[in-house]
Amino acid sequence: LSDFLLSVGWGFFLSKSFNAKMVFLSSVKQHVVRKFLGLTSGHNIPVYLIDPLILGLVEKDIEQIRSSPGGPSPECKYFCAPRDFTTFALLDKTWKHEVGLFRTAEKMGFQWLKIINKDPRLDGMDDLSGMEIPLHYIFKLASHAIHLVVFYERSGNFLWHGPLRLRQHMDRKFVPFRKLHFGRYPGAYEKPELLLVSIDDLKVQIPKNPSRFLEEMSHSRFLECRYREARAFFQLYPDDASPDAVEFRKKAKSLLHLAALTLNNLGVKFWLSSGTCLGWYRQCNVIPHSKDVDLGIFIRDYKADIIPAFQNAGLPLKHKFGKVEDSLELSFQGESDVKLDIFFFYEEDDHIWNGGTQAKSGKKFKYLFPKFTLCWTEFVELKVHVPCETLQYVEANYGPEWKVPVKTWDWKSSPFNVQDNGVCLSPELSVCDFPVPKGIDIHSLCNTPCVSLGGISFPLLNRYFLHLHRAFSKWLKERR
Repeated sequence: LSDFLLSVGWGFFLSKSFNAKMVFLSSVKQHVVRKFLGLTSGHNIPVYLIDPLILGLVEKDIEQIRSSPGGPSPECKYFCAPRDFTTFALLDKTWKHEVGLFRTAEKMGFQWLKIINKDPRLDGMDDLSGMEIPLHYIFKLASHAIHLVVFYERSGNFLWHGPLRLRQHMDRKFVPFRKLHFGRYPGAYEKPELLLVSIDDLKVQIPKNPSRFLEEMSHSRFLECRYREARAFFQLYPDDASPDAVEFRKKAKSLLHLAALTLNNLGVKFWLSSGTCLGWYRQCNVIPHSKDVDLGIFIRDYKADIIPAFQNAGLPLKHKFGKVEDSLELSFQGESDVKLDIFFFYEEDDHIWNGGTQAKSGKKFKYLFPKFTLCWTEFVELKVHVPCETLQYVEANYGPEWKVPVKTWDWKSSPFNVQDNGVCLSPELSVCDFPVPKGIDIHSLCNTPCVSLGGISFPLLNRYFLHLHRAFSKWLKERR
């Protein structure tokens, strides 16, 4: 009995000690955040909170927090949550005087670390030197650290932060860097509207819409254009600087901006595809002999409003191939002879594909790609998506010789990943989609219109096959 009472007593004592330690550590986090906010406020540095763990907690109580008068809080609910870091953001253009900040930080007991790298905004074909800029700061006090992420404005009118890459001489044990929420990859974000709130007795700015910011964060990975490789490409294949090429690139840029505006207003996610994606990846520019702009959209993101939205934007529908269930493709007429092609992609268990249809014959084709995710990039002064696995995407479409320009391209046979995918008949006959491995299998005809080309039907040969099928079916029925 005495042993039992002793163990219960020690357990009670250890439990109290553990709880006391946790309370102490929680108060340390709040204390460090308070001191950091005092530091930045004293130097007029407008930081705002982007810590995903804390914003996730704030999001649940956002209405209450917005209406709170800012009086004393009965408990430390947000800044005392278990974590190794608290993450804040800083817009580069709002602050330039870091020397005084570091001196004050050291007097307050902070240790600090500054991570710099080349400014990609200064990279280009002519100059790859890139001035170094600060990307991340770490301020450490006691057992807690503040991660300050520096955001820069890009020409595409969005915010960008760089990766956190430690140099050889840096102390990798300074903080547990692998646990950082920001910095593993560069990231791209919209400019957030900020809201000043009071949480845990601390005045702090947060994104006005925390849930939107957190959603952005989960899909924020950014890929920089490969300027070094592009310059090497142009050394082998000099750029076309003819008036026609310059004019086409100007029109293609304008068309891409209009398409992005239209799809973004609809909330439809898209990415650079086919030749436009190849141009970005290979030469950081529009391929002048491509003569069109290519975009990809997952079929799950299709909206019936897409066609009228483009038409209202001044881009008439040139043709529509396929249907939502199979091989949908839209083409809109831009300025002069510049065309916008939108390909819809279908997901299977182990691959993704999009379809193509030849208007005059009704032949269908399928283009297979390995599965991919989407990243942001900047292209012709626009924030757009590209496949994160760009090399695999480009190689699937253009093969291992994708680095070599090809000016004569047949979309029905040139792509590395093309496969036959059956035949489509005229929309006037409401017939489409039957496979033809060795001949036409008329028994798999479907009843959904498949192709619309300015109201023009497919050749009479297709109509002949349909009538032949109907006559044969009628004859079979009478024989039975």
